[in-house]
Amino acid sequence: MIPFTGNPLDRASEKRVDAEWIAAKRRDPGSLIVPLWRLQPFLLGPEKTEQPEAGFLRPGLAESLAAPDAVVVFLGLENGNAVFALDISAAEDPANAGALAGLGHFREMRAAAMVLPAKDAAILGQAKALIDWHNRHGFCAACGARTELAEAGYKRQCTSCKAEHFPRTDPVVIMLATHGDACLVGRGKQFPPGWYSALAGFVEPGETIEEAVRRELFEEVGVKAGRVAYVATQPWPFPSSLMIGCFAEVAGRDFQIDGNEIVEARWLERKDACALLAGEAIEGVRIPPPIAIAHHLIKAWAER
Repeated sequence: MIPFTGNPLDRASEKRVDAEWIAAKRRDPGSLIVPLWRLQPFLLGPEKTEQPEAGFLRPGLAESLAAPDAVVVFLGLENGNAVFALDISAAEDPANAGALAGLGHFREMRAAAMVLPAKDAAILGQAKALIDWHNRHGFCAACGARTELAEAGYKRQCTSCKAEHFPRTDPVVIMLATHGDACLVGRGKQFPPGWYSALAGFVEPGETIEEAVRRELFEEVGVKAGRVAYVATQPWPFPSSLMIGCFAEVAGRDFQIDGNEIVEARWLERKDACALLAGEAIEGVRIPPPIAIAHHLIKAWAER
């Protein structure tokens, strides 16, 4: 399963407008609350624990660490029990002082997703994306006045002009260009040397997925794609994107990197891709780990 997919929650969107129901669930001893500190989710156990558990807590434990106006979001229902995310970023060192001291630690979301069960990683990804959105939208884009949280965390409303703002998801195409028994991978300028991945870019207004794939491939490496095939999607909470994985067939292997976003590119033969996926080392070439949909695109292609 691709990380951050397979979220098991019933989002129960019809309950978000019922303030009394939400307030009652916040106090319900059967509910669960996952605290995030500076966008890092809480995990149970010591920091060196190899297989920690997600820090789903009962109401009343983490609230003392949150600011009076802290963001709290209703994530959904699991087996009838409400699940919330709570931002406790106002706390100085919540893993070592206060109600959570000695119970666990906070871990960066990518690292957490690599060790948690898939369903928990998906829930925490949802929590991180929503809290991050609230942190970025404290002011109205229409008039500049302050906004307030509404509908259990799925809306912010302007206190002045009453404009409504909703959480956004940015669509991103991520594509593996293929020609015969080779796929084209590139190294972005932010990647360490030898680290190659599928190419990617944001979908622009008025553009289809197929058009975005062809445009990005031409802009980044100068290749023209023909047939584009959808493979899978991945929610990517960094900060809040939907990665749309595709294969794109190209007519030849000549390419020209843009030198701006992409600083290196190379054709990766199928046998080499299979070797890398099997854990074998190839000098000067690394591919993304399983947390990234790029890994799964390469794997799906290599295994035909």
